[in-house]
Amino acid sequence: MAEKLDLIVIGESLIELSSTESLYYANTLNKYYGGDTLATAISALRMGSRVGFISRIGMDCFKDYLLDSWQSEGLDISQVKPVNGFNGLYIISRISCEEKEFAYYRRKTAATHLCIDDISEDYIKSASVVYSTGLTQSLSLTSREAVKRAYEIAKENKILCAYDPNFNSKVWSNEEAKEAFEEISDYLDIIFLNIRNDSKVIPNTDSVDLLIKFFRDKGISTVVIKSHLDKGYYIGYNGEVNFTEYTSSEPVDVTGAGDVFNGAFLHALTTGKTPFEAGRFAAIVAGLQTQNVGAIKSIPSKSDVMKHYKGTNG
Repeated sequence: MAEKLDLIVIGESLIELSSTESLYYANTLNKYYGGDTLATAISALRMGSRVGFISRIGMDCFKDYLLDSWQSEGLDISQVKPVNGFNGLYIISRISCEEKEFAYYRRKTAATHLCIDDISEDYIKSASVVYSTGLTQSLSLTSREAVKRAYEIAKENKILCAYDPNFNSKVWSNEEAKEAFEEISDYLDIIFLNIRNDSKVIPNTDSVDLLIKFFRDKGISTVVIKSHLDKGYYIGYNGEVNFTEYTSSEPVDVTGAGDVFNGAFLHALTTGKTPFEAGRFAAIVAGLQTQNVGAIKSIPSKSDVMKHYKGTNG
């Protein structure tokens, strides 16, 4: 049996090249790493969770940088397998919080080789929570099979299954996203939704009440809805709905804030907090992350978070 982990995430890694200038004028780009599931993983990790990552990594010039960066964070990368090929890349210009330029290169990358053979039953059994996203499913048909197999094993062993559709029309269609969700919906215990994107796909409504009812009827016990309109998070659990406001009224960069919220939320759940308590904690983590530039680079330390958390919770 593998060493006990709080959270296992399944997904892709990307190189992030960024600037605060328009890409037309920028002469230099800052290097870091990104990816939606990685942001969730590092968020939980920096809060104190033991986190494992299942992925494929390309044997290109970025491989050692990525592996060394994750090891320095304390991420368990025993299930990150190398493959001939290249790692994904995105280039982002954060001119302001509202204005961004974005280029995305993830077709035929190393992570598209994720497959069912990458899912170790013993490794999945070592987790308290297994998490993945629609973006991971969108990589390839084999990656969809891998995500489904991980959830099957988790469900058989009473391990919590968490999921974020993270719908992006640039990577696949509404129909493909719906089909991928239906493949794994019966296994899910927790779902995270962005009301601006995901609720237009599964299902096609922006009513918080209808969304919570829809997923509750599917047997998903915890529903988290991120609403840019109401500037906060709705959490449906055990027949109740709780609302938590965003903790940052003047964000600098909101890139990846939803993924960071997810990681902090799952961390809090594994430490015994209720979903409503986890929501309040995660809102602080995501709020602090938006005060600096960079999706993963800006995830705060646990000590910084606890100063704010204790201040708002007595």
